[in-house]
Amino acid sequence: MWAEDDQPREKLIIKGQSALSDAELIAIIIRSGSRQISAVDLAKRLLILFENDLNKLAKSGIETLLTVPGIGVAKATGIVAALELSKRKIQIKHQKKISIKSSADVHAIMKHHFYDLQHEEFWILVLSRSNEVLLQKRISQGGVSGTVADNKLIFKYCLDVLGSSIIALHNHPSGNLKPSKADETLTKKIKLAGQNLDRQLLDHLIVCNDIFYSFADEGLL
Repeated sequence: MWAEDDQPREKLIIKGQSALSDAELIAIIIRSGSRQISAVDLAKRLLILFENDLNKLAKSGIETLLTVPGIGVAKATGIVAALELSKRKIQIKHQKKISIKSSADVHAIMKHHFYDLQHEEFWILVLSRSNEVLLQKRISQGGVSGTVADNKLIFKYCLDVLGSSIIALHNHPSGNLKPSKADETLTKKIKLAGQNLDRQLLDHLIVCNDIFYSFADEGLL
């Protein structure tokens, strides 16, 4: 029998999920500990390894979790799945159609797509004439230092939803916001392709979690 403090499921039922610590919530996900350690203490040990930072835990991946003593495939996949659901919940919240008025608006609704990524991804927002978001679409994903964006694919999605303009976004896993020469060249190519189709490239954002760089704000469009 667990001690009262090590009964997170019962605590959740009685007091609600908001009353539980991160370790207690993880303990419910992993369900059990071992003969030597309770699920709660195993969850605490896991959090300590990731400096009590859920973002670092989310970035770790199954392979890293499996190196933690007491964490097997079932526990590792349960943790990854739970954190992915949390991420998707945030994304859904920001998928409601809104009008874009600034680069900050773009970052606010799109940054969640890039959280925890260790590789680059390229996305577009397709907007209506009134700058209402019609589509959020990932175009490609690549390695840690680059990805490829196909203009034919970009503007196919734009035309499919009768969009009038697009905003491009990609992330820099390194945390360095400075655009590379390749970023600048890509931006120019997208802008030119859009002009040929009477579709405007309004901006290109480089995202690093909670900070971003805007080509439009910097006068590079």
